[in-house]
Amino acid sequence: MNMEAALKDFLLRIEHYKEKYEPLDEQQESDLSFMKIYNTGEKVVVHKHEGHIQSRIVYYLMNIHITPRTIYLTRHGESEQNVQGRIGGDSSLSPRGRSYGSALSNYICQQDIPGLRVWTSWLRRTIQTVEGIPAPQERWKALNEIDAGICEEMTYEEIQERFPEDFAARDQSKFTYRYPRGESYEDLVARLEPVIMELERQGNVLVVSHQAVLRCLLAYFMDKSADELPYLHVPLHTIIKLTPVAYGCRVEHIKLPIDAVDTHRPKPKIPGTLEDRFKKEKKDNYLENCDGCC
Repeated sequence: MNMEAALKDFLLRIEHYKEKYEPLDEQQESDLSFMKIYNTGEKVVVHKHEGHIQSRIVYYLMNIHITPRTIYLTRHGESEQNVQGRIGGDSSLSPRGRSYGSALSNYICQQDIPGLRVWTSWLRRTIQTVEGIPAPQERWKALNEIDAGICEEMTYEEIQERFPEDFAARDQSKFTYRYPRGESYEDLVARLEPVIMELERQGNVLVVSHQAVLRCLLAYFMDKSADELPYLHVPLHTIIKLTPVAYGCRVEHIKLPIDAVDTHRPKPKIPGTLEDRFKKEKKDNYLENCDGCC
């Protein structure tokens, strides 16, 4: 139906509700804990809320809105350590990563997105990726990649060789496993809560961050479980366009035509092992991008 018919139908539905229901009243229901939201946040009444969980619910409901907007998520361009198969670190972009930064800037400019804001982590590879985007930019430490602790800047093969028990333990419970002196995905979700709340308040936003971070944000908007979250596929040089709609979120993947290594490690059939296919892909990626020094 058209907009006028939809609005008329909606207002009529409210009148039917008024025939059957009575609003909660602070005097008559003084013993109950409840919250009233008028005109999608124009006015909010919070009555007798108690405890941590209720406070967080109030905080959440006071920050959401129904204004149409789009959230763009993308990883930084391919980095030098991506090419080497190393995790974490603070390396600069590879030549192909810099090409992706230029392609991303061109794409964003072509979209002519009103009021766009750009968020990055504090790490060099995300800041370098957005250098050419003419929009207000903010740096969030909370958007930094998951802290791999003693495994920072190592390859999966090196972790498997030096810390085989930790390597197997992470495969058995990837969401809750915490790197020694580092973080777990569970820690990362807690760290990202302020980012998620601010995303709910904002209009159009481009978030340029890292694989683990974007997995957490995607899991929130797509309602994925803790078991699914650590294995969500977030490839390099791909924009993930999220459009919140009623009771869900529409997702579109836009692959820009710049090649990049594949850093995705699927869930292994046997915990603590690296499948031959994964090891071969890593070797091929490294040799393909080697500058001759190896």
